[in-house]
Amino acid sequence: MLPTYAPQQTYPSPRRETAIEVLSDVLGTEQRLLEELMLVMQRQRAAVATDDLEALDDSVFATYRVLATLGEARRRRKTVNRLLGGAEDMNVNDLEEILGNRATPAVIVARNALQDAAVLLSREVDINKQVLRTAMDNGNDYVQKLFGTQQVPAPTYVAPQPPAAMRTGAPQTPAMVPTVARFLDRSV
Repeated sequence: MLPTYAPQQTYPSPRRETAIEVLSDVLGTEQRLLEELMLVMQRQRAAVATDDLEALDDSVFATYRVLATLGEARRRRKTVNRLLGGAEDMNVNDLEEILGNRATPAVIVARNALQDAAVLLSREVDINKQVLRTAMDNGNDYVQKLFGTQQVPAPTYVAPQPPAAMRTGAPQTPAMVPTVARFLDRSV
């Protein structure tokens, strides 16, 4: 008979995180990503202020990168929501109601931090919209001044000129009297 070797030391089994702990982690990840997006918005404004096109381009790329990562975090949260028995697109405002006594203080703190970050990001986005709109308007004005063009609205309708015979002041025959153009005559 072959001897069996029993391990001398027992190793603790790896601790598995609960869905509640994972939810807290996911909410924290989303909050950090929103804060990173706020920093990108601030760098974008600085790039506009200094006319740094390379930094502006970098900020656009960074925005896409953070948004893609945020999308992954939200997909992860949807999975956790399903594990918790809630709807996939469960609103974070409803966490306490849905989780009941399973709502840990860590989840509530993470949820509140996420909501605060979302409010701050919303303000940053509004500021950037105004800054970028103003920069674009100023750029258009600059180009018009640079090339000496004035913004003249295009006429919507130009009245046709009467034939030269009518402009002379000579008496007009009935055939020469202008009539309403057929496409303007609504009776047809």
